[in-house]
Amino acid sequence: MQRYGSVIGLNADKLAEYKLLHAAVWPDVLDMIARCNLRNYSIYLRQFDDGQHFLFSYFEYVGEDFAADMATMAADPTTQRWWAVCMPCQRPLIGRAANEWWAPMEEVFHCD
Repeated sequence: MQRYGSVIGLNADKLAEYKLLHAAVWPDVLDMIARCNLRNYSIYLRQFDDGQHFLFSYFEYVGEDFAADMATMAADPTTQRWWAVCMPCQRPLIGRAANEWWAPMEEVFHCD
């Protein structure tokens, strides 16, 4: 099992919309998350002192081929539609890699 954390900005004017979307995630999207071997998936929201909003995601990958599972998810038409709705709410961070939307975070501590 591999843990993943990542971060992205959230446009303040899309805060309510993003929360509503994630209060009722489409069942086919949840199914794809499970089929692609992601477990314990959470997204957290925080407004920082400068007023900007950020999302932190955490999940555990339990599969054998992360790249292949992520390619399967990215190719799924329902997931693509979901992303098309969610992505306008988000503000990717400067300095992320060209192929990244959410910026990965380095795990510096873990305790079971």
